[in-house]
Amino acid sequence: MSTYQVGYFVGSLSSTSINRTLSTALIAVSPPDLEFTEIPIGNLPLYSPDFDADYPAGPRALKEAIAASSAVLFVTPEYNRSIPGALKNAIDWASRPWGQNSFNHLPAAVIGASPGQIGTALAQQSLRAVLSFCNARQMTSPEAYVRLAPGAITDDGDVTDESMKQFLTDFMQEFRDHVERVLTVLPRD
Repeated sequence: MSTYQVGYFVGSLSSTSINRTLSTALIAVSPPDLEFTEIPIGNLPLYSPDFDADYPAGPRALKEAIAASSAVLFVTPEYNRSIPGALKNAIDWASRPWGQNSFNHLPAAVIGASPGQIGTALAQQSLRAVLSFCNARQMTSPEAYVRLAPGAITDDGDVTDESMKQFLTDFMQEFRDHVERVLTVLPRD
């Protein structure tokens, strides 16, 4: 059985992010052949094409972390009906310079949590549009718009609601199967 290295992005920079809590739960319910490494985005400078000829250390490390990943998972909040600026900035760095797009053919999935009724539906649609342009191989189903109530996930990632736990477990199994299918057709070098 192969082990797949999954780089994951938490779209929020908040130390109390419910999406960070969600990422902990997703890792806890994942199939054992997925290994996770967070790809940090908080210390990246703002992207500018002026850097394309000589990337700073932080963006180079970002691209190296993605290159070391078999797949990527985005766990994002919704800010003003879209994705957080820090996440978009990271994607901009990773997809440049032209011809060196780190997301090209990379298996990817999107999920997010919110205390509101629509979860992160609009942010996810925005993120999916960006990832489509970046030619990532997105898992399109199941969609996962998580309404996260206080106490639904403990600090150590234990999901206290059984129906949510089953949904997240199924989501991560489907992600694992998606990664395998994509990499069978488009192996990473």
